[in-house]
Amino acid sequence: MALTLGTTGMDRETEAEVFAAFKIANAETGHRWSFVEGDAADYIIIDMDSLYGPMSWLRLHGMGRKVIALTAADRQQTDYRLPRPANATNLAVLLSEIAGVAQQPPNETPPPREPAPAVEPPPAIVAPEPLPAPEPAATPQPEPAPEPAPPTARTLQQWLSNDALRQRVRLQRPDAPVLLIDPQAGSWHGPAMLKPLAPCFSGELSESDFATPDAAAWDAEAAALGPAQPLPRLQWLGGLLSGAAVDGRYLLKKWPQTEREYPKHFRIATVMMKGPADVAEIAEASGVSTEEVTAFINANLATGYAEVADAPAPPAPPSPRTTGLFGRIRGN
Repeated sequence: MALTLGTTGMDRETEAEVFAAFKIANAETGHRWSFVEGDAADYIIIDMDSLYGPMSWLRLHGMGRKVIALTAADRQQTDYRLPRPANATNLAVLLSEIAGVAQQPPNETPPPREPAPAVEPPPAIVAPEPLPAPEPAATPQPEPAPEPAPPTARTLQQWLSNDALRQRVRLQRPDAPVLLIDPQAGSWHGPAMLKPLAPCFSGELSESDFATPDAAAWDAEAAALGPAQPLPRLQWLGGLLSGAAVDGRYLLKKWPQTEREYPKHFRIATVMMKGPADVAEIAEASGVSTEEVTAFINANLATGYAEVADAPAPPAPPSPRTTGLFGRIRGN
């Protein structure tokens, strides 16, 4: 039976390159493979250099699927690695390697069992010495009052962090579309645009604000809302709307995924990629308001793309002047 190969977590241009390389590589290796839709394949290629790649890997790894990382990095935590950019030669070598492993017969001979350790006889029972007379019981002290439980009400941004949500939930807020969140899979279902979800991040939410649909209801509503989206995109919006104050100098560790709804973010990211700067410097260089720069920094702090830059070391104080004999004479 032919092995199956699929792709996920990549843009259309990259997917087209991989598919073109696959057609050539499959022909060179004897047509032992067939190409199917991503999650239904035996082996799935993921663009680990994209924003959505790591989240796709977490989801597929949890499902027990074999993952091939398309990446320019030398090492990867996936089962296999396909060097970037994809070409037919490298893919043919990889497909041959996988097919050879997959077609090996299983080893039916069980490994030899180690002999059970020898059991020593129990020690002889010795009569215990008589216990001393008990001392008078101390006056019982009142138990300390239990510490109050942490508040259950928190913002949606806080619910999305620190593993606060542990199961699939449904959220419906006034003037906002339905939002399905699957923290275990690291994904969510909802509208393609982020701005309609702003009311979901307004105010605090308690556990009673979240519904827990059964599997059938979840599948039906998720299918109506469209394909799953990576959870960091939702966390990014929570940081953007948090209104948290930022102080100091910041930089971007790598180019972030910008949203078309916020066109000015491209200019902010361009400035921040040049080096550490504070909010005022970034706003002046990009021609964007300080409020928008602050929101952008908070969004990328929430997803780990931005970080606080180390403060420059203060200049060393000038060394004291050494006064020699002639200096002391002139000073007198």
